[in-house]
Amino acid sequence: MTFHSDLNSAAIAALCAAGASHVAIEVVAETGSTNADLLARCAQLAGPTLRIAGQQTAGRGRAGRPWLSQADASLMFSLAWRFKGPLHALVGLPLAVGVALAETIGALGVAVQLKWPNDLLKDGSKLAGILVETRQAEDDGVWAVIGCGINLTMPDALEQQIGRSVSAVPWLAQMERNALVAALLSRLAGVLAEFDDTGFAPFAERWNALHAWQGQEVKILDNGQPLQQGKAAGVDRLGRLQLQTEAGLADIMSGDVSLRLVQE
Repeated sequence: MTFHSDLNSAAIAALCAAGASHVAIEVVAETGSTNADLLARCAQLAGPTLRIAGQQTAGRGRAGRPWLSQADASLMFSLAWRFKGPLHALVGLPLAVGVALAETIGALGVAVQLKWPNDLLKDGSKLAGILVETRQAEDDGVWAVIGCGINLTMPDALEQQIGRSVSAVPWLAQMERNALVAALLSRLAGVLAEFDDTGFAPFAERWNALHAWQGQEVKILDNGQPLQQGKAAGVDRLGRLQLQTEAGLADIMSGDVSLRLVQE
């Protein structure tokens, strides 16, 4: 198996598509959080920057929840990207990032699906998570720091620590790690450049084609409390989840809400 210590910025850059050639690549053995690292430096960044760590000791998920990981078992990185803005134009960005990751992993031979608003699933269990955090630039632009964590393998002890069923992609864990990062970065760079010009609308059909829970009965939770229930009907051109309820079609915006299947 290829280990994180083999990660090399020059090797990743050499394997990237031309559309990602302007991205600075930083490789560190360990840090607290690659998202926090880049957020603290947005004002000083010369351009798009990828920061990847072999291990993150304070990785974060949505709503400040910890992202538990283990060196060599996970692929964890953050990508800082400056958008034209304004901030509301970035609605749907986590979903577009999900499309980029899912399409890349699919092209590498592993079928995955998307769960609204920011998770990748494999065989019904969570494979990867996305965290987008923003900082206003000095002009009208907006920096987005996009954090991604992908479970490549799932040691029993780590799964017990997480406390729920999670998925992994041991097939990709066998892949040369620099090539895997380059493939993900190349697709991400193309998607982010397109998103900056168009917003989420052109990605809605691609997202819906990968929707894990299409037509299934789901419930929306806010801090653990049920808000709404209905059949998941995909996302609209703004990235809102369409929920078919008894009262008609409801639009769910991605705030700090959670989506769960209704158990039979």
